[in-house]
Amino acid sequence: MTDDIIAITPGSRFRTAMLLAIAADALQIVILPWFVEGALSPADDVLDFGVAALLISLLGWHWEFLPSFLGKLMPGVDLVPFWTMAVVNVYRKAKQVASSDEGQKQPALKDLEHS
Repeated sequence: MTDDIIAITPGSRFRTAMLLAIAADALQIVILPWFVEGALSPADDVLDFGVAALLISLLGWHWEFLPSFLGKLMPGVDLVPFWTMAVVNVYRKAKQVASSDEGQKQPALKDLEHS
């Protein structure tokens, strides 16, 4: 056996996280009778703890996951696709940070070229 590490690129991590979030939210909406109880439903709790753990392992800790997790504990509110919205927000913020980092580096390079 080899101990090869499987590298997952940031793009594929976000895609995997998005698919996971969509699947979890769809499961909670489609199978409504099991999950309508919010925190009182053991199946809902197991699903939400598992999704939270997987999203954190894929994307790292983000504050967007906390309101999503807490919202899923309230009856009725757990039908809102919070996991999907959280992953979309994390992706949006990551893109903003990446573009601002590139924007800061480019003028510095242009300044060096013109000097």
